[in-house]
Amino acid sequence: MEETISLRELFAVLRKRLWLIVLITIIAATVSGVISFFVLTPVYESKTQILVNQAKNDQQLYNTQTVQTNVQLINTYNDIITSPAILDKVVKELKMDKSAQSLSGQIQVTSAQDSQVAQIVVQDTSAKRAAQIANTTASVFQKQVPKLMNVDNVKVLSKATVGESASPIKPQPLLNIAIAIVVGLMVGIGLSFLLEYLDNTLKTEQDIENILDLPVIGVVTNIKDVPKPSNVSRTDVAARVPQRGETYGS
Repeated sequence: MEETISLRELFAVLRKRLWLIVLITIIAATVSGVISFFVLTPVYESKTQILVNQAKNDQQLYNTQTVQTNVQLINTYNDIITSPAILDKVVKELKMDKSAQSLSGQIQVTSAQDSQVAQIVVQDTSAKRAAQIANTTASVFQKQVPKLMNVDNVKVLSKATVGESASPIKPQPLLNIAIAIVVGLMVGIGLSFLLEYLDNTLKTEQDIENILDLPVIGVVTNIKDVPKPSNVSRTDVAARVPQRGETYGS
């Protein structure tokens, strides 16, 4: 017999286990909030921009080919910025207790398409330290890149600064809680349908008619409020039974 589930039955299952869905959602949101506010360490981000051009003389003017060459060299510059040749000096100048490889994991160099401007993005648990790393990296790169390549025109367009109310970029508690609520709802709904699928007991007359395809002839109800017999002793009964020749009230 082919079984079909109507939309009404689906809503009935959700209504039946609504407490489970709500409980799982509340637990997920609470755990996410506690982890976001009290467990995860805030991470701050700082940025600085640099412009790198090829050397030019008075007779040489910028043209399309020169700009395109500079754009193609941006990827090379990006690799140089995160290389030990630059970061070793950054670590030494800032007197940091970490290696250049570890520092490179905090630095990301990006550039827009067809742009000669490179952006150094640094993430750190301290907003002040993130700005120091970004500015020092740009400064060291400006000093070292002429020795590594034929480039002598490096300019820092904007330095990283620390605002008075610097806010971390992660974690984002509200976003994490919202994601946890969605995940909690999905888990609660899925678990509700799973429990309903595993429950093969017959609870109502409608279940018997739907599953067994048999009509219900009669129903045996549970009688809960049955009066208990009064606790009367044999002495009281004997006292109430009239003797021969006697009547009640004599």
